[in-house]
Amino acid sequence: MSSRHCQVTGREPGFGKQVSNSNRRTSRRWLPNTQRRRYWVPSEGRHVVLNVSTKGIKTIDRRGIDAVVAQLRAQGVKL
Repeated sequence: MSSRHCQVTGREPGFGKQVSNSNRRTSRRWLPNTQRRRYWVPSEGRHVVLNVSTKGIKTIDRRGIDAVVAQLRAQGVKL
């Protein structure tokens, strides 16, 4: 797992080619906008640090941190 990996949505870097004006192709990566966020989980009474993309942050806002943490634990992710 790369460091640029969202723990909530699973987003990872995309790979492809950068094409110059002369049509020369070189490899490049599109990195997702991931951020290290600290969330308070009331059910556990502690903070949890997650590496999440901006879409993952919106998912947590919509579903709630307790539901997201429960889903991650069901997948076997250690938090």
